[in-house]
Amino acid sequence: MKTKSIKYIFAAGLVCCGLSTTMISCSDVLDEQPRSNLVPAFFNTDKGFEGGLNSLYAHLRYFYGNGYYLNACETGTDEYTYAQSADGNFKDADLSGVGNLTSTSSVAGGMWGTAFANINTCNGLLENAAAGGVSDALVAEVRFFRAFDYFLLVQYYGGVALDLGAGELKFNTTTVRTSVRKTVPEVYKVIFDDLEFAVANLPANPRLTGTASKNLARLYLSKAYLTFAWWLENPGNIPTYPQCERKDVNGLTAAQYYQKAYDVALQAINDPGPYGLMETFYDVNVGTNDRNKETMLYADHDENEKYGNGGTGYGWGSGGSPENFAYWMETWNYTEITALNSDKSARINPIQREALQGLGRPWTRMAPIADNFLTGGVWEDAVKAIDSRYDATFMLRYHTNWKKSGGADEFVYGANDMKIYPNEAYFSFVDEASEASIDWTPTKATINDKEEEVTNLGFGKIAGRADFVKSVKNISRKCYPNNWKIGIYRTDNNGGLGSKVNGGSPRPWTIAKFSELYLIAAEAAVKGATGAKSARDLVNVLRERAGKQTFSVNDNQAVSVDNSAAMVAATPATITVDYILDERSREFWGEGYRWFDLVRTQKWAERATTYHIAGAGYTDRDLAEYTRTIPTTFYLRPIPQDQIDGLELSPEAKAAYQNPGY
Repeated sequence: MKTKSIKYIFAAGLVCCGLSTTMISCSDVLDEQPRSNLVPAFFNTDKGFEGGLNSLYAHLRYFYGNGYYLNACETGTDEYTYAQSADGNFKDADLSGVGNLTSTSSVAGGMWGTAFANINTCNGLLENAAAGGVSDALVAEVRFFRAFDYFLLVQYYGGVALDLGAGELKFNTTTVRTSVRKTVPEVYKVIFDDLEFAVANLPANPRLTGTASKNLARLYLSKAYLTFAWWLENPGNIPTYPQCERKDVNGLTAAQYYQKAYDVALQAINDPGPYGLMETFYDVNVGTNDRNKETMLYADHDENEKYGNGGTGYGWGSGGSPENFAYWMETWNYTEITALNSDKSARINPIQREALQGLGRPWTRMAPIADNFLTGGVWEDAVKAIDSRYDATFMLRYHTNWKKSGGADEFVYGANDMKIYPNEAYFSFVDEASEASIDWTPTKATINDKEEEVTNLGFGKIAGRADFVKSVKNISRKCYPNNWKIGIYRTDNNGGLGSKVNGGSPRPWTIAKFSELYLIAAEAAVKGATGAKSARDLVNVLRERAGKQTFSVNDNQAVSVDNSAAMVAATPATITVDYILDERSREFWGEGYRWFDLVRTQKWAERATTYHIAGAGYTDRDLAEYTRTIPTTFYLRPIPQDQIDGLELSPEAKAAYQNPGY
């Protein structure tokens, strides 16, 4: 593989966002140069074609790493609910009665405008390529991205337009205010054709680090086959839109598509090229090891805030694309913890905001649902004991860092009047079984002649431990484990807390992982596909890896643990769709997969209607039950209303354009 990384140029952003196409909007275009007409000849020069091709990668930043897009993919599922500081975007998505998901909610917008703008760029590049002089490999790269965006759109909205105003799959040169939605099978035909071409013509090794390759196309082709197979089978009787018969345009059955998904995924696994599984789950997700062989596609960023990260350049995040700020949403405000200083004369903040993976800027918008951590959940105690993915997914212990800000105190006081020194845990989440051992009696001390509680946030204590604790049975909308995997990492903290801790993360946002191929093939096998490896064989590859641990995130130290045999032994003899969903949660928790997984398998309402979490205050620790209303029409998202309002159609036609239920 070449080590030169693809570079995004701002002209490419202009190509991506400046083209006027059917029902497409875009913002934040640098050095905008308005054009009333663009033609494919714009891409005839090397610079023009390169700029267009680069924009296909740059456009990924406009939803991957965006906190509101992550919300749309996670809140309201069996992984996340809204947190204490959530605004309407998150409450609307939760469907639990605190908001109302409509076509004007920002969560409804998602990737619509960005995806269609990118599709139009693809069409322009392909029309130019048809004139000759462009290799099939570069054409395949473009067709991969057209399929990529249409696959997102069809999952999110159902059937969408293939004609952007100048003909089906043609580059649109002028603004058009009419649109016709195609059916789901018609859109999938384009997706399959493009991805099959990409598989046949992309190189095994990416032309640059991070660009599309044969196996990346195989991953998306197998996933598209799998998703369409579920759509054809429709075991949950979920409605589709535009309404149509559930028939493949080529006459294939759901069973045949499950088999195709299995076959393509196995082909990728057996012929990995430059990709493969990392030795441990920690190795996949630690910031020091980004762009590793398991990450097949990512929305790239670096530490140059203004040009490499899309940020302001001053260390303060904009909270908008193309910045990577999604991790903020899953981070609670740990900086509100206070501790008694060394002479018990004052309180200090023992855990301060730091540009460190697992900490970073708190936003408290999305909270993990407690059910996942309790008996019967994907992270129940039996799982926690042997599965390294638990430690390498959640920030469970919060270590002191006041010395990095110049604090003079040698130690602070923790639970049981014990001393806690720099880099030691001050607060921890403990497992479900430990909840019975927690003493919730307030710990008090005299501060400036006044008796006060030592901990200000209602934490408990366990005999013999210096750290204050809460059980995972006490997860609340205010206090919950952060998602360590997607957290910030910087190389320029210089031993301190980091001067740009409030900005977006300079890490790439991983979009596709080699590990997913095993779960795609396993899911297809559960649905009847046959081959050399069973669903259990495939799942156990990842489970065996998950039993191996060489570094503990929460102990912050190297370890040597091998629970791989125990992990394999704990795998059930019969793998079900629900077990696949559990494994997908353990592999991809909080990364934006979950809504798509639950909608594809038609398990959303079954798995996410009822959930439990404690309240919105720090002292709230008793779980309450919440109920969501998830109608079958919500298995498609609403098309953004402003896009429909811009159409020159009759009121009746506009109403018919929107997905039912909105």
